[in-house]
Amino acid sequence: MLTNSGFTNVEIGDAVDTFGGAKGEGKARAYEVYGYTFMAHRPPTDRAAAGRRGSPGGDRCGAGSG
Repeated sequence: MLTNSGFTNVEIGDAVDTFGGAKGEGKARAYEVYGYTFMAHRPPTDRAAAGRRGSPGGDRCGAGSG
């Protein structure tokens, strides 16, 4: 999905049990629900080259990046 959206250098981390100890943990386990950290880069666009102000990470997109 990320590469189809134009991102490159996609890195996906290990599965994380995001529902451990939560009220819905049993249902999450039945559906094998996990979270994943990721980092990907987006090539610059004309808007970015013109000085578009965005997140502090600029061309990066990922969990906790801004």
